Amino acid sequence: MPTKFSLTVLKQQLKIKSVPELVEEIAALCKKFPQVKEYYQVTFSGQDDVAVQNKYKAIVKAEFIPGFKVQHPKARLAVARKAIADYKKIATSKYGLADIMLTFVESGVIFTNEYGDIESAFYNSMESMYESTLKYLLKEQVVDDFDDRLLAVLKDTRHIGWGFYDGLCELYEQYVGHEPEF
Repeated sequence: MPTKFSLTVLKQQLKIKSVPELVEEIAALCKKFPQVKEYYQVTFSGQDDVAVQNKYKAIVKAEFIPGFKVQHPKARLAVARKAIADYKKIATSKYGLADIMLTFVESGVIFTNEYGDIESAFYNSMESMYESTLKYLLKEQVVDDFDDRLLAVLKDTRHIGWGFYDGLCELYEQYVGHEPEF
């Protein structure tokens, strides 16, 4: 019966390879899978590589912001969320991930202000990401570094329907511990 492939089996196989063979194996992975290449790019730079971060940030913005790489954005929440999830797999900086998460909400607000009210599911997704961002910022103890942007989102949603502004304000107060001050 063949051995089931597992991480243990992989490690055993890699241990019998020479260093040049391992180098070639990793190089082949980098050529075949762009995310592996990005992982090593970020890892070896010692910090989040700005080019990699900007790539994923651009994917998020292109879904929502008219004129940013596309004339008519599609507002595909799943595409933007996938970009965040993909970046999270390779990110080494707490700031890079927080930046992209908050960019998702900021871009959604721009989209709404440009095109008018959207369905409630859209706002629920934005509120969910805003909450996830707040939780992440608290966990990483960097709320103060992003507070201006968090408050700017609130200011930019004051005239949006569906209780969006109120929901975001409640989240801000819940996680930051005080009412937003403009």
